[in-house]
Amino acid sequence: MKIFKVTKKRSIIIGALAISVLLILIGTTSFGIQHYYKLDFSTGLVTATRLNVRSGPGTGYSVVTTVNKNEYVRVFAGVGSWYIIQTNADFVGAVSQKYIKPIYPSGSGTSSGVSTNTGSGESNSSGTTSSSTSILSADELETFNLINQQRINNGLSALKVDSELQRVARIKAQDMVDNNYFDHNSPTYGTPFNMMKNFGISYTSAGENIAGNSSNTSAVTAWMNSSGHRANILNGSYNYTGLAVVSSPKYGKIYVQMFIGK
Repeated sequence: MKIFKVTKKRSIIIGALAISVLLILIGTTSFGIQHYYKLDFSTGLVTATRLNVRSGPGTGYSVVTTVNKNEYVRVFAGVGSWYIIQTNADFVGAVSQKYIKPIYPSGSGTSSGVSTNTGSGESNSSGTTSSSTSILSADELETFNLINQQRINNGLSALKVDSELQRVARIKAQDMVDNNYFDHNSPTYGTPFNMMKNFGISYTSAGENIAGNSSNTSAVTAWMNSSGHRANILNGSYNYTGLAVVSSPKYGKIYVQMFIGK
């Protein structure tokens, strides 16, 4: 039978090796790549009052920006219990799934993009204009019909196209693309109501919805899933609209819908 004896010298060597291994373990961080998975929606609504957007899927990653409650975000994929998203300000990062409500399209295609709305009881008294859907592009006509279907489904009369308001909506949409902003207040024309007034639009009540999206159906779905946008679409005091859809390198398409009652 062999007896293993630990000499003083051997003990020192073993101790030194143990310390070395411990230092390596302490000084080493292990990273693993998590699998991404596809989602059946591409728009999410923020439910937290203020939600951190992190540089990776976990609280150990740094915060790159924040988003506020009721903001829409574009959702690309899931990673564990996190979503990879893009914000309105064009930041890309990860957020916890439990603070994002999926927004599903009512028809085919996926819902994505960002939206905002405004309304006003201001009045302006200037001339009247003709109405016809023949001035609408294919995208504008499809979106216009989708909006009117929502109104009819809710017992409201269909909106008519105001040719001058249509022109103003297109100018606003193109201004948003050309000057790379997403806001009701234009750096060129001011508020929607100032813009209408300056272009000689007659109204007793007015409002505006805007969106950035790649799909006409998804843009309308996102509007209808937002209380503010929905209120504008289903406002019985509005009877005319101008609805512009222009190409956007950032969103695919920019949508501007101006509503007036007269």
